[in-house]
Amino acid sequence: MVLKERLAALKKRIPPQTRLIAVSKTHPASSILEAYECGQRVFGENKVQELCAKEEELPKDIEWHMIGHLQSNKVKYIAPFVALIHGVDSFKLLRTIDKEGRKNKRVIPCLLQVHIAEESTKFGFSPEELREMLAAGAWRELEFVELRGLMGMGTFTEEKAQVQREFHSLKVLFDEVRMQYFADRAAFKELSMGMSDDFELAIAEGSTLVRVGSALFGARDYNL
Repeated sequence: MVLKERLAALKKRIPPQTRLIAVSKTHPASSILEAYECGQRVFGENKVQELCAKEEELPKDIEWHMIGHLQSNKVKYIAPFVALIHGVDSFKLLRTIDKEGRKNKRVIPCLLQVHIAEESTKFGFSPEELREMLAAGAWRELEFVELRGLMGMGTFTEEKAQVQREFHSLKVLFDEVRMQYFADRAAFKELSMGMSDDFELAIAEGSTLVRVGSALFGARDYNL
């Protein structure tokens, strides 16, 4: 099946209320351009260097999402153009994004990453840390950051019931914090969860953004 057919098949499985982020990490610009020419406009990258190189080379109406772990010292490179940062896992990082947004005279949309998986290698606030950070209120003073919602990654397992529980727990937390802290902020509406192996479970639990790579572009070449 060629990329155009895979993209069309994927879109049939994704309802209108959920957006597809085509995860293009390690794939060449030519593959992204092929998806672009089929109508895909939203792409996600894990590494800042790769994201910046592709942004420079590819059409300017692409909406680039930073979906990987982001170090504070790398924010300045993507601040001028990034459409959404998914993996904000500390208030320190949020403050750095605000500083770089100010320098670039643009408000940078962000998602707060919550650790919902069993793997300790995954990043994110614990639910309690998230509640504490929001309750402290300092985030309200950040003029160049807009919090758009939450992001989480399920455990890498074939136990679908476990992954579904994890996604459900994130949706419950999302509803809780939206009601408590963002009732007057219409922009806080995004729930980013679900990847190639589990995006349908995520959609069933309320995901508005699914991050799909291998199901669209095929297996990654990590030697690139």
